[in-house]
Amino acid sequence: MPAGVAITREDYTAAELRRAAARTDDANAARRMLALAQVMDGKTRGEAAACCGMDRQTLRDWVHRYNAEGLDGLCDRSAPGARPRLSPEQGREVAELVRQGPNLAEHGVVRWRRADLARMIEQRYGVTLAERSVGALLHRLGFRRISVRPRAPQQDAATQAAHKKTLPIWSQPASHCARAASRSNFGGRMKPASASREP
Repeated sequence: MPAGVAITREDYTAAELRRAAARTDDANAARRMLALAQVMDGKTRGEAAACCGMDRQTLRDWVHRYNAEGLDGLCDRSAPGARPRLSPEQGREVAELVRQGPNLAEHGVVRWRRADLARMIEQRYGVTLAERSVGALLHRLGFRRISVRPRAPQQDAATQAAHKKTLPIWSQPASHCARAASRSNFGGRMKPASASREP
């Protein structure tokens, strides 16, 4: 059987690796640190791997990562994901369009929906996006699903202001003491039946 890969880094002793494993919030990295600590203590690779829930080859791969990168190499890495379909410049243009809102004459809508944005992106950039992908794009651009009420194209600010002036002006609510004094006796103590009868 070939010899296992040697741990060449000397940054941490086995005891220090155990202390680092106890401090970390990453359970997977802690398990790998403990496996390396057992190897440093003289256990065989097979024993250390089995004790920490992995096989010898997996432990060997983590030894390579630890030798190259130290403790940071024992943490899981997130997958890079798919390359964005729109360039950063195109993304900025879409964000500006969303901020400005649609033009009824040009876009045929008074409020952007994901389906409308998908259609506009395909017309402008030749990129077909599903509605879910448009939602993810908007999230990356800093937009949230809550939006203001759409503004009707025929909306007249002067008429709205005149309407607001005709609404009644409500008085201040009564204080707590005044409300308590005016409260009815509903639910209060009842008189004894004999007291309410006439003699």
